[in-house]
Amino acid sequence: MFDARLRSSLGPALDAAARWLDVPAVTPNRLTALNLVAGLASAALAATQLWIPALLMWLLCRLADGLDGPLARRRALGSSPASGQGGFFDICADFIVYGATVIGVAIGANAAFDAPWLPFLMVLFAYYINGGAFLSFSSIAEKQGRTLDDGRSLSFLGGLAEGGETVLVHSLWLIFPAAAAYIAAVWALLVCLSAAQRIVAGFHALR
Repeated sequence: MFDARLRSSLGPALDAAARWLDVPAVTPNRLTALNLVAGLASAALAATQLWIPALLMWLLCRLADGLDGPLARRRALGSSPASGQGGFFDICADFIVYGATVIGVAIGANAAFDAPWLPFLMVLFAYYINGGAFLSFSSIAEKQGRTLDDGRSLSFLGGLAEGGETVLVHSLWLIFPAAAAYIAAVWALLVCLSAAQRIVAGFHALR
């Protein structure tokens, strides 16, 4: 819901960081790999109830995810040709990280606070629908020449639950793990509503 405004406000800072990181040893794919490794580390740390280290790894993974795109676009303006490889790797890494971190928090919250599993299963279910909706739209829109170009590799339909909200919610249940199940229940509802919104919007956009 707030992603467009966040990208607009954070864009200059991320572009400046990308300029600083634009050295041969740092590549967009390596930043995506850092995103993946840090996200999986966050999930493992949450599963063992190491909540603050899990939070730090989660924020590191999101920072790496925020920087790989600006660096890729910067390289594309230079001598390096644009490639779909990085965008593919990035979306795969995000899906792995989102799923793993939900599972890690669920395991840790259940072990530490006897939290129920159902809210976390509902989050995964909502992510499944949401991901299917926007990936299907992006693929069909590409074939029909109706891509939504906001600088990202895929055509993203806006919704109630986007990247900024996801970073916030995943941070909140690491900061307040005793309330993680309640946070997950509300989040699952919002993501389901967002998925329904995307399905309706995508259906009408592709007429």
